[in-house]
Amino acid sequence: MYNRSSYSDQLTFFQKLRSFDFILLTSILIIGIISCFSMYSTDGGELLYHSKSHIIRFIIFFCMMLFLSFLNIKFWHAIGYLFYFIVLIFLIWASLYGISSSGSQRWVNLYFINLQPSELMKIGIIICFAKYYHRSQIEDVNKLKKIIIPITLLTIPIILVLSQPDLGTSILIALTGLAVIWLAGLNIKYFIYSLLIFLISTPFAISFLKPYQKLRILTFFNPDKDPLGAGYQIIQSKIAVGSGGLTGKGFLKGTQSYLEFLPEKHTDFIFTLYSEEYGFVGSLILLLLYAVIIFRIISIGSISRSFFSKLFCYGFAIAIFIYIAVNMCMVLGLLPIVGSPLPIMSYGGSSMLATMIGFSIVMSSKIHHKQHIS
Repeated sequence: MYNRSSYSDQLTFFQKLRSFDFILLTSILIIGIISCFSMYSTDGGELLYHSKSHIIRFIIFFCMMLFLSFLNIKFWHAIGYLFYFIVLIFLIWASLYGISSSGSQRWVNLYFINLQPSELMKIGIIICFAKYYHRSQIEDVNKLKKIIIPITLLTIPIILVLSQPDLGTSILIALTGLAVIWLAGLNIKYFIYSLLIFLISTPFAISFLKPYQKLRILTFFNPDKDPLGAGYQIIQSKIAVGSGGLTGKGFLKGTQSYLEFLPEKHTDFIFTLYSEEYGFVGSLILLLLYAVIIFRIISIGSISRSFFSKLFCYGFAIAIFIYIAVNMCMVLGLLPIVGSPLPIMSYGGSSMLATMIGFSIVMSSKIHHKQHIS
C-alpha cells in the first residue's frame, strides 16, 4: 500500500526548481515556439483556428508539465498500472462509443477536449512496463511468466487501436512497448523469433488490412502510378521539402503550402511546410534540438538511482526517436503514410498532452534522481 508520506521528500520548492534540467526545458520551449510559428503559417499568416488552438494548448500543457514535474517520482511509480488501465478503459470507450471522423472512431468527447486515448497509450505502456520490471532481475525477465504478462498488456491496446482502425498508432505502440521490454533485459533471440514469425505471417496479415491501408502500401512503392490520387500527398510533400533548398523560401513564403498543394500540412506533414520555409539549415536545427532532447533524457536516466526512472527515461527517449524517425521518413517517402505526428510540432491536443506528461515524468526523475523506490 502507498500512503501520502511515501511521496514526500526533504527537497524544498526552490531546491526542486534548481534541479530542473534547463537545457531540456529550453529545447522543448524552442521547438514549441517554432511549432507555433509553423502553425500560424499553415493558417496563411492569420491567427485562425489551428494556430490559435495550438498556441493555447502549448501554453497550457507546457505549464502543466512544469507543475507535474514537482511531483515525487514515487507518485508516478505508484500510479503506473492505474494510468495504463484508465487509458485502456478510454480506448474501449472510444472503440464502442467514440467520435467518428474520416472513417476512424478514435476520439472520446470529454466536453473540454476530444481525447484520442491511443496517443496517451504511447506513454501508458512505458510507465506500466517501467513499474512492472522495476524489481525484476535480469534472469527473471526471460522467464515465460515475465514474458507472457507484458506481451498480453501490449497486445490488448494494439488490437483495440487496430479496430478503430489506426494502423500507424498501433505500430508505434508496439515498437515502443517492445523497446521497453528489450531495455528491461529480454534476450535478443526472442525478438529474432518474433521477426521471423512476423515476416512469415505478413502475407496473411495484409489480407486483413482495409482497402485504403493496402493502397497506402502500394502507393509507397510507386507513388507516380496515381499522382493525382493516392500518390498526390507524398509527391507534393517531397516537392515542398526539396523546393526549400539550403536556407528555405522564408517565413510565410512557401508556395506549396500557400497554394494549398499540401494536404494535412498542420498535422502529420507539418515538417514539409517547415522545410519549405527554412530549408536544409532550418531542418538541421530542428533535428539538433530533437537530438539534444533525446540526449538529455538519456542522461537523466543514467544518473537516476531507481530502475523505474531509468527504464522510463530510456524507453521515452527511444519512443521520441521512433516518432521523429517515422514521421520524417514518411513525409520524405521513405516509409508508407501511417499517420504519425511529429512530437510538439504537429497539431493535436492528445499527442501534445501525452508528450508533455512524458517530459514531466522525465523532469521528476531528474529532480528526484537520488531517490530509491522500494
